[in-house]
Amino acid sequence: MAMAEEIQLDLDCKACVLMEAETGQVLYSVNENERLPEASITKVMTMLLVFEAIEKGTISYTDVAVCSDYAASMGGSQIWLEPGEEMSVYDLIKAAMVGSANDACVVLAELIAGTHETFVAMMNERAQQLSMKQTAYKNCTGLDADGHLTSAYDVAVVSRELLKHEKVMEFSKIWMDSLRNGEMQLTNTNKLVRYYDGCTGLKTGTTSQAGCCVAATAERNGMTLIAVVMGAPNSKTRFSCAQKLLDYGFAGYELVDLSSLSIETSPIPVLCGMEKSVETNLCMQGSVLVPKGRGADITTTVNVAKDVSAPVEMGQIVGTVSVMLDGKLLGDYNITATSSVEKITFSKVFRMMVEQLLQN
Repeated sequence: MAMAEEIQLDLDCKACVLMEAETGQVLYSVNENERLPEASITKVMTMLLVFEAIEKGTISYTDVAVCSDYAASMGGSQIWLEPGEEMSVYDLIKAAMVGSANDACVVLAELIAGTHETFVAMMNERAQQLSMKQTAYKNCTGLDADGHLTSAYDVAVVSRELLKHEKVMEFSKIWMDSLRNGEMQLTNTNKLVRYYDGCTGLKTGTTSQAGCCVAATAERNGMTLIAVVMGAPNSKTRFSCAQKLLDYGFAGYELVDLSSLSIETSPIPVLCGMEKSVETNLCMQGSVLVPKGRGADITTTVNVAKDVSAPVEMGQIVGTVSVMLDGKLLGDYNITATSSVEKITFSKVFRMMVEQLLQN
């Protein structure tokens, strides 16, 4: 498979990453681990915690939150919430995802964690869980702050995690909508939603320190790509960079469903067991990423033990299947025992003999 460093795309930005969402494989990158300000693509993590809270039942879409004085003071992109104003979680998410509203984000943060500071601590803890090694959050909005930094690769990682919550795309794909019973109009800050085929989101960001950034996601033919662009000089350039990355990925790669590979596993002899053999099962799910048109060239190698000694536990790994392309490993998948086999002992043999005599 062609590696990212072998390809040179003409991209005017400080850093970028193109990642395939299902496998997490990076298809192209420049300065992907450089720590940079990220502006409002910070909200990808904010929304991840919001959707996780909804999934846990901590909050619901119909809950009504009250805007605090602090949330109303955010500035930047906002929906001009007034202190004491009430709004549903559903509308606050829409304001944050479509309009990049800082005040709406803080209201959601306070609803979930009690205070903005506690929510930011949750963001950093979640970043650690996702191994986002270059990331430090100072707020939930992305407004410039000392030490508020991340990398293009880390943004792709958290974007991939957010996409696991499919409901988010109901918000991120909105082009135009409204709030407050139609009194306030929203237009998505992500222009790719309107004109890029298959675009599903995800988030833009712009500040004086960060420049113009975007985490753009798109899906075609069952494959979802995440294009992260950081530090572009203007809005038009960030979208053109993201489009070039996505075009490159869709033109050059495809997913192959592992279930389409015909692989059979056989019983394995069991030494010193109450059964002579044990049935096996291949645990191979998902897809592998290959250059477009190369799916037929995939090869598989079955590596199974000649035999296995009792006792054997159900689910015990007894071998693997290696999926390869051009001699490069795409993935190893476990072959497991489908049942347990006890170790043979004198007492068990004696009991069997007695049972057989009684049956006769």
